[in-house]
Amino acid sequence: MSELEEAVAARDGDRTERAFTAVMNGVQSASDPERDLAGPRLAALLPAFPPTGPRPMLAMAAGYCVERGADPVSCAEPILDSVHQDLLDALEFARRWTGTAASAATNELPEPDEKIIDDALLARLGDDAYEATRLALAWCSVEEWQPPALAVLCRSAEVRRRHASAILPACRELAALERHDLKCLAYALAVLDGESLVVLHRPTGTGFEVRIGGIGDNFQLHTLLAHVLIGGGHIPGAKPSAESVRLATDPEPARGRTQAVATGAFELLAPNGERIWNEGLPDDIPLVEGRRLLVLDDPTYQRSWNADRFFPHLPGTAELVRVLTAGEVRTWFARTKPGSTAHQPS
Repeated sequence: MSELEEAVAARDGDRTERAFTAVMNGVQSASDPERDLAGPRLAALLPAFPPTGPRPMLAMAAGYCVERGADPVSCAEPILDSVHQDLLDALEFARRWTGTAASAATNELPEPDEKIIDDALLARLGDDAYEATRLALAWCSVEEWQPPALAVLCRSAEVRRRHASAILPACRELAALERHDLKCLAYALAVLDGESLVVLHRPTGTGFEVRIGGIGDNFQLHTLLAHVLIGGGHIPGAKPSAESVRLATDPEPARGRTQAVATGAFELLAPNGERIWNEGLPDDIPLVEGRRLLVLDDPTYQRSWNADRFFPHLPGTAELVRVLTAGEVRTWFARTKPGSTAHQPS
């Protein structure tokens, strides 16, 4: 590590390459206490590492140390700043590529594969060959940043609070170009922590304030809402199995896939009556006057799914803060679109 730090500081390419190879090999065989120390030092090298060098590999080594116990908060800023910059650089690549297209036939964005990088490709990106190479490498390698990003995002609510909201728009914008699979990164960046939901249950005309955190997708949210509201005796229905609740909330990381099944208890709806899909995110729940407002209705058909959580290292939480008063329920229901068979509170 010391040799690599000194070589990077000296801007000695050959020495950096040799030390980098030695460190990559050493991380695999190091003890966990050694990785605890190495993780933050590896991450701290990212800003000074050559932009056209194997920076994702350096970040992956730091992320591997986090996975084995290194402090995610200490490693997060250099990793996620680099992730953010590469997302922005990949977007700039796309902007320049489409902006220089002579016709619709040449307008299609290329596949993100370093094999495509040649003089002709770089020439489309501008006169600065070094910058063009940097943008092209960002376009081709941005998916490689997901493992180290997930390592820090899934192990610390503080990391998500500090960094996620700034990075998420660029991630979603790049994903919308449909050349990169950034689903895991986008989901991790969109995780809500300490978020208060207003939850209305149409069939009974009741309402609740529920605080959630660390939930990776709406399958997990669905299970936990059923656990809190049905399992807590607040609304009728079949409560989820103890195993599906454990898989959603256990602080210990999930180890491998299970055969456990969760069964749907609700239809999840936005205030305008549109369905909120289980495959989506709690972040999909719309804000109404500054509060996320979710409507639960009877399910239109029976559905079930594997109960394993989306992020094995990220336990979810959901707690009932309070039951809303009848007046509050009427006020919130007034902000929703009535269902055709819905029971509205009188």
